[in-house]
Amino acid sequence: MIDRTDVVVRWFHCCVALVVMVILSMLPQGSFNRLIAEQLDPVNSDQSVLKPTVVHRKPKPLADGAITSDWTNFFGPTHNGVTRESPLLKTFPEEGPGLVWEMPTGSGYAVPAVYDGRVFYLQRMGNQEVVCALNAVTGKPLWEFGYPTDYSDNFGYSNGPRCPPVIDPPYLYTYGAQGKLHCLQLETGNRVWSRDLMKDYRLKQNYFGVGDTPLVDGDKVIVNLGAPQGPSVLALDKRTGKTIWGSGKSWSPGYSSPIPALIHGKRRVLVFSGGESAPADGGLMSIDLENGAMDFRFPWRSRSSVSVNAASPVVAGNRIFVSASYRTGGAMLEVKPDFSFELLWKSPDLGTHWTTAIHKDGYLYGFHGRHEPEATLVCLELETGKVMWREQILLEESVEIGGSKQDIPFVSGRASLLVVDGNVLCLGEWGHLVWLDLSPVGVQILSRTWLTKSRYTWGMPVLSQGLLYINQNERSPVTGTEPRLLCYDLRGS
Repeated sequence: MIDRTDVVVRWFHCCVALVVMVILSMLPQGSFNRLIAEQLDPVNSDQSVLKPTVVHRKPKPLADGAITSDWTNFFGPTHNGVTRESPLLKTFPEEGPGLVWEMPTGSGYAVPAVYDGRVFYLQRMGNQEVVCALNAVTGKPLWEFGYPTDYSDNFGYSNGPRCPPVIDPPYLYTYGAQGKLHCLQLETGNRVWSRDLMKDYRLKQNYFGVGDTPLVDGDKVIVNLGAPQGPSVLALDKRTGKTIWGSGKSWSPGYSSPIPALIHGKRRVLVFSGGESAPADGGLMSIDLENGAMDFRFPWRSRSSVSVNAASPVVAGNRIFVSASYRTGGAMLEVKPDFSFELLWKSPDLGTHWTTAIHKDGYLYGFHGRHEPEATLVCLELETGKVMWREQILLEESVEIGGSKQDIPFVSGRASLLVVDGNVLCLGEWGHLVWLDLSPVGVQILSRTWLTKSRYTWGMPVLSQGLLYINQNERSPVTGTEPRLLCYDLRGS
């Protein structure tokens, strides 16, 4: 089903594509080589399918007293789009931050995880999903592990994995587009256990495959499963893969990753479900991590059966914010000491599509809008839901066409936000990296650069040890570069 908005968006993308094709005709082109993978043994293999890493420079030394952290989870070190990394490069030079290394990749939207000087990355290469470990500073491959896949996206998007690796030493967990969950040894890449959850629970292929990153908490791996006959949420033993508990029924998985929360001093997991279903259903679940007991369910989902819930819940003390696109908007709940809840407010003004809003100093910031051209950055007061301001982040670029430079307008689109080093780092859909000053008064662009010059930059900016990792998902129509994993030097002094 295609609505009028879809037609407009496709027209917009066709116009952009026409412009960039003209650009490409004026630029020297390198040959495009598909990455063809050989069959790998599912545990160990001497057959590498990785393309060689290109090293450009050494990063600057870390500043004295620098604050650094690993990046082991989907939404940053603390599951909320906030990291303590400092100091960082705040003013980008004209050529952008220094490119440390790049590695040609296959397909997929998964961003890396980083731990103890190593980068862990999941991608599709040929007929395999491949996870690899790399040296964080040089990009040198350390090990790789692959397994077969024949996933095909129903809408023509990437056939690669969506979920980044999750690290809980001594283990590494990956969740592929077909629901294959693997636990690997962090040091060697050897398989500890695996589960084919699509087969085990007779899951049907959701709109865009599996896209909800598991959560590791305590001794459990939590999965937003959405089995047709239940459970909605699954807990596995992180050491063996055996099922510990299942919770909830009937709500489909969606693309929102489970988030841990400490509410009234008690551990909970928050799961925002709702994917392909007719009639449309889904919403927020609060679940006791210990035994899978359901505290409550809060239905919140577009009435359109072709919609999904994709943004993760935002936790602020004992309050939880959920948001969805497709004319849905956001809702703020307050959890009571008995784990019932009260709906504090609803707002149609902040309906995030898949990027999760951030909480900063009593205000929520997120990108409202279903499609790239309409995406608008919105600030809501946490207490009341009052709209403080809304603004589209416009990013005009000068591009050489036919020997002359022309100004082409871009928007940030449904960008990712990261609270870091006193400001907010914003990564747009076309690969723009922007430092923002966000406050209830308004938004100010402090510095900006254009990194990938490519569409579908949909993953979080991953930051660890002052190094920034970006996944270029598509071939750049401006430069001709193929999909790559990029490492930039953001170390400040």
